[in-house]
Amino acid sequence: MTIDPRLSAEAPTVSLPENGLFLTDVWDGLAANPKTLSAKYFYDAAGSALFEKITVLPEYYPTRTELRILDERGPEIAAHLPEGAALVEFGSGSTVKLRRLLRHLPGLSAYVPVDVSAEFLAEQAEALRADLPALPVEPVVADFTRPFALPQSLSDRPLAGFFPGSTIGNFEPAEAARLLDGFGRILGEGATLIVGVDLVKDRAVLEAAYDDAAGVTAAFNLNLLHRINRELHGDIDPETFAHRAVFTEADSRIEMHLVSRVAQTIHVAGRAFAFAEGESIHTENSYKYTIASFRALAARAGWSAVEAWTDADGLFSVHALRRMG
Repeated sequence: MTIDPRLSAEAPTVSLPENGLFLTDVWDGLAANPKTLSAKYFYDAAGSALFEKITVLPEYYPTRTELRILDERGPEIAAHLPEGAALVEFGSGSTVKLRRLLRHLPGLSAYVPVDVSAEFLAEQAEALRADLPALPVEPVVADFTRPFALPQSLSDRPLAGFFPGSTIGNFEPAEAARLLDGFGRILGEGATLIVGVDLVKDRAVLEAAYDDAAGVTAAFNLNLLHRINRELHGDIDPETFAHRAVFTEADSRIEMHLVSRVAQTIHVAGRAFAFAEGESIHTENSYKYTIASFRALAARAGWSAVEAWTDADGLFSVHALRRMG
């Protein structure tokens, strides 16, 4: 671990709690220069609830636009999946988007939701079974960013993947390519992958989507500090940090930061971290693509472009990809 030279040498440390990986990542991130925290830690119970509120905000176009594409172009999208396919959804979470696609897939032989949250996964699977008793639902508890095994029962079926929500944009381009390649290794040669991808657009539209007038996205970002306090014995005053979202054209990404309003020292599990006034913690990137740039990324990861669908305003896209041999 690289330690920021401004850390207090006298600050006592405590033993790692059960969520030691979270603590290690926070220590490493706050000791880095510039400071950073992983966006995957946004999603505790409070953060997940706030994100659900974000998805229905007037400024936040991605969710409703993707749903509209799935509704309006669903038959065309479904036509690219082979009859009798098993559909693997990576990072499944809620089944809202899946259900929009399922209505166009009567011949689906199985649905395989993959998520790290075992309890939530089980709840969603049970609800789907209740609504669609004829559809076999075989949940897999796994981190989709790492290799995992599919159920043996799928070994004789054609496979397809579903990765909606523009989650791909939260990964650095090289990481996104590795992720797509990993999906291909799991699904196999000839498999189809349906991916939601946010598109480059006017800066004002992008920044408003990540800095809404009601302050919900700010609360979502700041909740990360509340979580550190709750789970890692932090003494951070979230009121001393401000939410900032900015589009950096050179990198084609929205960056979210937590900016220290004052010079201060915070403590996490007994370790001290100094902040200058205006110094920030970089908490999330959300990369935006053109149709061409995403297809180029997919090609580097072993996928060929089949088709892409967008809304009338060109805000969002859904891609069908085929795994190359």
